[in-house]
Amino acid sequence: MSTLFSPLAFPRGPAMKNRFMLAPLTNLQSHADGRLSDAEHHWLAMRAKGGFGSTMTCAAHVQAVGQGFPGQLGVFGEQHLAPLKPLAHTINSANSVSIVQLHHAGNRSPKDLIGTDPVCPSDDPATGARALTETEVHALIADFIAAAKRVEEAGFHGIELHGAHGYILCQFLSSEINQRTDDFGGSWGNRSRILFDIIRGIRKVCRPDFIVGVRLSPERFGMRLAEIRELSQQLIDTGAVDFLDLSLWDTFKLPEEPDFKSKPLISWFADLDRKGVPVGVAGKIHDPADAERALDMGADFVLLGRVAILHHDYPVKFVADRQFKPVRPPVTRAWLATEGLSPPFISYMASWKGFVAD
Repeated sequence: MSTLFSPLAFPRGPAMKNRFMLAPLTNLQSHADGRLSDAEHHWLAMRAKGGFGSTMTCAAHVQAVGQGFPGQLGVFGEQHLAPLKPLAHTINSANSVSIVQLHHAGNRSPKDLIGTDPVCPSDDPATGARALTETEVHALIADFIAAAKRVEEAGFHGIELHGAHGYILCQFLSSEINQRTDDFGGSWGNRSRILFDIIRGIRKVCRPDFIVGVRLSPERFGMRLAEIRELSQQLIDTGAVDFLDLSLWDTFKLPEEPDFKSKPLISWFADLDRKGVPVGVAGKIHDPADAERALDMGADFVLLGRVAILHHDYPVKFVADRQFKPVRPPVTRAWLATEGLSPPFISYMASWKGFVAD
């Protein structure tokens, strides 16, 4: 039996029954006010029942001003709690670890969507975003913590903090974007302070076995590989996080930075002193052989994105047939509908070059 089907324990909460985690995927399926829709519930339920060891929601914004795209799941108000409860029950009943990703788009929030100027660690003329005041930074920290508590009340096993892909936590980490001169800017310790403050706050208000993970990306948006390596180890050393999710864009490629081209991107994180904290990777993992290779190169689990859109039951198919070969895009709209995607989600996927057949 492949290592992909061996259980994986977190420092807290239930173990994953296998090494497959559903990646957090933008899908535009929730209601305009952020409430979970039946379509979104259906899409996630299919993946939980399809064998994923952990099922994670799309990015759920913790402030109304942090919305990043239409139809985004919200977790910033009590109105979001009621529809989240049956989703947590559905995922948990399928023996899948239930995770909600907490998110704020920062300067990537479209003004015409949120109805006001977006916010950012610093003024950003390119996007029209304004700098958060120090009081607003503390409010943002409190809202991430409150969202985590809301997720716990809904019955989920845990949360993931979205610190990748140029969204607000990533913007604070970036020396290019973050030009603050207070306690949340300047030195690496100051730029990463917001992330550690949020984690400490979650640990104070949520139950002891509540899972807390962090998504990081080591490239693009002003990220530096050395800093993200350092941050990964710092997060592990706190003893306050239960997994790291490294979004690598392409797991096996060489890094973009010249000083790090001696080995593949994944390999720069293989030697972390994990202290029992699992490290997962995402990025162009399609065939089972790709997932096996990722584990062989040091990952503890894999996060499947696009291929999980194509096959809701990828783990079930693979365990039943070791020769399983997932389909590759383009696929028809009918195929995606059968895989549980609603019309808005299918239309969104059609905007990805070559994903949906004309």
